[in-house]
Amino acid sequence: MTGESPRYDLAIIGAGINGAGIARDAALRGLKVIILDKNDMCSGTSAISSRLIHGGLRYLEYAEIPLVYESLHERRSLREIAAHLVKPVRISIPIFAGARRGPLLIRLGMIAYDLLSFNKRLPRHDMLDRDQITEEEPGLRQDGLRGAARYYDAQVTFAERLVLENLLAARAAGAEVKTYCEVHKIRTCDGAVESIRCSDSSGNDIDFKVATVVNASGPWVDAVLKTAPNTPKRFVGGTKGSHIIVSSFNGAPRDAFYVEAASDGRPFFIIPWNGQYLIGTTDIRYDGNLDEIRASDAEVDYLVSETNRVFPDAKLSIGDINYAYAGVRPLPYREKGPESAITRRHIIKVNRKIAKGLISIIGGKLTTYRNLAEQTVDKLQKVLHRKLPECRTREILLPGAWGIERAREKLLESGFVTEPGANRLLSIYGGRAADIVELALSEVALRKSLAGRDDILAAEVAFVIREEFATTLADIVFRRMMIGFDADQGRPSYDAIASLAAAEFEWSIDELAEQQKALSGYADSLRVNSDD
Repeated sequence: MTGESPRYDLAIIGAGINGAGIARDAALRGLKVIILDKNDMCSGTSAISSRLIHGGLRYLEYAEIPLVYESLHERRSLREIAAHLVKPVRISIPIFAGARRGPLLIRLGMIAYDLLSFNKRLPRHDMLDRDQITEEEPGLRQDGLRGAARYYDAQVTFAERLVLENLLAARAAGAEVKTYCEVHKIRTCDGAVESIRCSDSSGNDIDFKVATVVNASGPWVDAVLKTAPNTPKRFVGGTKGSHIIVSSFNGAPRDAFYVEAASDGRPFFIIPWNGQYLIGTTDIRYDGNLDEIRASDAEVDYLVSETNRVFPDAKLSIGDINYAYAGVRPLPYREKGPESAITRRHIIKVNRKIAKGLISIIGGKLTTYRNLAEQTVDKLQKVLHRKLPECRTREILLPGAWGIERAREKLLESGFVTEPGANRLLSIYGGRAADIVELALSEVALRKSLAGRDDILAAEVAFVIREEFATTLADIVFRRMMIGFDADQGRPSYDAIASLAAAEFEWSIDELAEQQKALSGYADSLRVNSDD
């Protein structure tokens, strides 16, 4: 079946952080926007980061001063427009004898980092001697320890929620959001973009007339470009990054740590995160299947052994890993050279030789998505030959950043939300948590807590289905309610959530069983010691 829809000024392919940010900016400036993703939102690269909003201290080594400057100033912006999601995190860099980066180099890096963020609201760095860092972090390896540097960056516990809030803001400004809608063809007329053809989750073909297309599909950029009439050269040469998640361990640090690996000199993070520890990342060239990426045994062994080296009492093993995640950074294609030297700057490529009106986003960071979006929409106004209003995304709060204290009062006054439940809801939904209480007040059945979880209301399941584009159980558990990232992956609540979702979607018994199987399969795929 072929459907027809109105003409859009802009179609965005890819609902990760870059696509969502562009959709928000473009819609706020008055463009008629549609954003599509072949899967759920934030189901690719945006979900596999180290979940930091940071300046990229390591990029100073490669003289990417403009990128560090941009990142540090975007960090400040995100702390203001998404204060409920982006929080300060203190990071220590231990200095060991024989390391590639000695005290002088690290001190110079710290000074440069402070200078590039001269108007920041976070504390400046400090240097600690051996005794000072040992007193603060007694579990840290003593052999060869010379001291440490300590500085502040920021953390977004759930990048998924940051992406979602940009999509919610885009929708509120008039954008249309379509997940599970895969683009198969970009059509042109006289060398210019004319329409795109997609297929939805039911297999129906849909045509959209569009004036411009932004290809923000991350590592799939080249695959999307192949749906246009002219076959382009290769733009993306991704590198794979993997993380492992473990529960607290003997000698675990109170602060986040940024550590130089002994085996290859590459820095990696050990970060308190979501009541656990996030350890990563790796950086390996990858040309495999983009839809089936797993953390390899070698990567897992690397992260476990390096963590045990720095915190020797940890004695972590594969069995201590709660789960792992891996994905590909959509970096510019470089045939040779070290992976770490490939620029992390984004490239906004106007694909004139493929089709007029087609733009591709190559690279980009979670931290700098807002500025990337602003630059992209500025380019679009030239492509569209239209004068657009100035960008306002630096000043306008994201939806959950409004009314947080009012929401807290409403939650605690409800009589059916516990204090831990209120804290959890506010950390995920911000001020929008008040809408979950309103929903529960309007439907008595939604006021109950899920079995075994007094911090989760039945209303939350209904809310993410009705208001947040969730269409599958995996969407609900892993990319809306976020309990999929608990140490137990939220498994004790799967049946209760499935029952509530089935009622909302009016699933048949077979459809429910299929959804439950898919959810369990996805959760299992993140387990390091699960069967392949």
